[in-house]
Amino acid sequence: MKNHNTIKKFFALAAAAAMTLTLCACNGGSVPNPDGPNVTAQSQSGQSQAPGDAAQQPGGDGAQQPSGDATYKVAIIKLTDHPSLDEIAAAVEGELKQLAADNGVTIQYTTTSGQGEQTTLKQLADQAIADQADVIIPIATAAAQIAAASAEDTKTPVVFATVSDPEGAGLTGLDYVTGTSDALNTSFILDMMLAQNPDVKKVGLLYSLSEANSAKPIDEAKAYLDGKGIAYTEQTANTNDEVIAAASALIAEGVDAVFTPTDNIIALAELAIYEDLIKAGIPHYTGADSFVRNGAFATCGVNYTDVGRRTAGLAYQVVTQGMNGVEDFYLMDGGIITVNTETAAAMNLDYSVFSGMGSVVEVQTTAD
Repeated sequence: MKNHNTIKKFFALAAAAAMTLTLCACNGGSVPNPDGPNVTAQSQSGQSQAPGDAAQQPGGDGAQQPSGDATYKVAIIKLTDHPSLDEIAAAVEGELKQLAADNGVTIQYTTTSGQGEQTTLKQLADQAIADQADVIIPIATAAAQIAAASAEDTKTPVVFATVSDPEGAGLTGLDYVTGTSDALNTSFILDMMLAQNPDVKKVGLLYSLSEANSAKPIDEAKAYLDGKGIAYTEQTANTNDEVIAAASALIAEGVDAVFTPTDNIIALAELAIYEDLIKAGIPHYTGADSFVRNGAFATCGVNYTDVGRRTAGLAYQVVTQGMNGVEDFYLMDGGIITVNTETAAAMNLDYSVFSGMGSVVEVQTTAD
């Protein structure tokens, strides 16, 4: 049975060829990630037959190993088309392909996008169940919530990726649901902000009310700023035009910096606002590197390719060994500081102050 009161870090999944990945934690320490299985399967709606003579099969003592002719069906459902979510989906696909090859099984998968529409997400989840998928992998909070609701009667396993607050999203305590969480280290990102500019007097909080995953980090940001005696002002938005208007309002209010958590609505509009923020001399600190690649200044978060691989490994464990002993979710530890060097140069920001806080990755703006 799952322990509904314990949040554990991601565990080691045994596999034919285990791969050890180590990421630099945002607190400046070094956090070793557990061994994750190398997985393989195939491409959109296609089928991949792996070599039949794979080595060891995953599973602990007494675990039933999949036979060489086993076939598993996986439905990957993205909330929308979005750089971070696309990166996760690609990593899931790649890992499923590797799992199939390593374990001598066939994994069929489809990857679809809900285009940010709840009705579409519901249709995709219902279709996955009608197609008798062995596991559904929803990517992002709303997709996970809808998939879990659709699978309630059939108890089709749901293994979500990048849900920032699984408990707040109502995804804990369900014996057919598990997944990986990219819970944001809000305090660390705001520490970065103060390291860059100790004289910050007013911070803009830019987020969407329709993103459940934004609520907790925004509350954390308010508590942090209250504790430091720093003023803040909020602007919310639910469409691209509203994001542009909200950013303009923060500029007009004269904020010294802007903070946005892992909010998909704001991320999709980053390319439309980053130049105005640069011109106003306002650095944008965010919850994911996709923002930074689209012009925001800096972030510290998890590696989304690693998240995708880990989620795929967990999904494979669930379909081959069942949910027994699986936790409500697994917190992805560690991450990297990502800085947009073009944005830094445009605002004359010295990001070397981050070098003592963790490993810094430099990127430039990538236009769509």
